[in-house]
Amino acid sequence: MKTIGYTLLLAAVVFAGPAAAQDVVRLGNLKFAHYGAVSYMKEIAPKYNLKIEERMFAKGLDIVPAIVAGEIDAAASAADAAIAGRSSGAPVYIVAGFAKGGARLVAQAGSNIKTVADLKGKKVGVARGGAQELLLLAELAKAGLTWSDQPGKDVQIVYMAFADLNQALLQKQIDAMCQSEPQSSQAIHKGFGVEMLKPYDTPIGAPVRALVITEKLYKEKPDVARRFVECFVEATKTFIDKPDLAEKYVREQMFKGQITPEDFHDALENSPYTYDISVEHIQATTDLMQKYGVGRLQNPPKASEWVKLDLLTKAKADLKIK
Repeated sequence: MKTIGYTLLLAAVVFAGPAAAQDVVRLGNLKFAHYGAVSYMKEIAPKYNLKIEERMFAKGLDIVPAIVAGEIDAAASAADAAIAGRSSGAPVYIVAGFAKGGARLVAQAGSNIKTVADLKGKKVGVARGGAQELLLLAELAKAGLTWSDQPGKDVQIVYMAFADLNQALLQKQIDAMCQSEPQSSQAIHKGFGVEMLKPYDTPIGAPVRALVITEKLYKEKPDVARRFVECFVEATKTFIDKPDLAEKYVREQMFKGQITPEDFHDALENSPYTYDISVEHIQATTDLMQKYGVGRLQNPPKASEWVKLDLLTKAKADLKIK
């Protein structure tokens, strides 16, 4: 009887075969509060038979070379960076949006800077190539101001990394900054910055961050791409439905306790999670990038050719999200 039992067990093991290996998706991400749901995807990825390997970058444009080199399969970034990447030959499709807004114009505390017009004769810091740069230039243009990264125009733009902007404002090396979240909220809470405005009153409106995947993943592994977008939709729904979980994950896992609850709440109030993005928004952003020279677009991509929302539409339908 023992022999028969052992034989049956052995047969069961043989016929069951090895467990299906998880499909690996290499994800490029940024360390901002409103990128939290994208980061959370790796926690629920096994449910979709995926393993998401997350790699953090300093800014969206830094992900582009990794995509071109075949090191990254998907990425979260400002739409501007995605557009610039596509223009420079990165083979990507926009498949969803994941956050709206996420920027503030912040002036030095104690200064007399109240409006965009007050920036005349001042130095304004911003990271090059992101949504913040385009928003800043659109606001300056709306106010009738000229700008350059050299002296001689109405406003001198000082380009630096997101991580350096707050310190520059604190040390009075710049008079104002167009900064992302939660860093802009931190500057305000720590008392060295005051909000001028949320720069969403230009033709761009509130910028939408873009989730992109490579053409190779979309075309050659459509089932993996489908599961990846479904995972994104569930992660985002989880963060929207469970704000306490979202806060705990972003503050403890992403920022290791470096941001306060107030920083997080203000940041998310200014950059709510979303799923959606539109061809029209990407085309409007592309047109303004070309107009203001942001991203140095050599061959401005036509939004209708690379914004692919079919996977998002299906994922939202499957998860009963309107």
